[in-house]
Amino acid sequence: MWGPFAAVVPRRQVLFLVVLPLALSPAMAAAQTPTIVRVEEDWELIVAAPDHYTDAPQVTCVISPTGTVDSIHAAFDLNHQSQPQFVSGGLQLQLWNGEMPLSYHDYPNPAMLTQNGETVSWTQRMEVSGGLLRFEIVNGSSSAWGSFGGQGYLKAGIPTALQDLSGYRPGVSVAQSGVGYAGNRVQSLTLKAVRVYTSAGEMVTDSTVRTVYPKN
Repeated sequence: MWGPFAAVVPRRQVLFLVVLPLALSPAMAAAQTPTIVRVEEDWELIVAAPDHYTDAPQVTCVISPTGTVDSIHAAFDLNHQSQPQFVSGGLQLQLWNGEMPLSYHDYPNPAMLTQNGETVSWTQRMEVSGGLLRFEIVNGSSSAWGSFGGQGYLKAGIPTALQDLSGYRPGVSVAQSGVGYAGNRVQSLTLKAVRVYTSAGEMVTDSTVRTVYPKN
């Protein structure tokens, strides 16, 4: 159930999950066992030397609830907007089903990266509840766009049959994210931490630093 987070679930919770089915019927145990209902990824982009004349660099970060990008997932464009056609600068959150774009949501500030050494940080949030799967960018910080996310601009949702987010894998986010153009103008792109929240209100943090760019 916990996927890559099983190793960091508190021991008391692991014991609870093991003992509970012995005391209750399978149906009751399933109903009371905590499930993952929200995931948050903390990202950091450090720009080396951007070039606004060529809209460089261009970065996209992906998050999926199912451990694959063959079905529903979200993509976050930085310093460009690729839907429905390419636009330089700005920020855009997109919802995809495999290779089919479903929706796109633009941030109202279309600025470009211009400062050498600029650090851009943000959190990609994914949650499921009430038959809806939601994606949102929150806690964004940069010189180019100021504080972004959390205002509703970079937010998308879709009806879903998913009951939890146990299929989430941070490795998929790392593998599918990257610098799409002008990698020489990026110092680093890093997934700094991942947090999962359960239906019981508990939070588990994976503080593993995962480097997306440069590749090892």
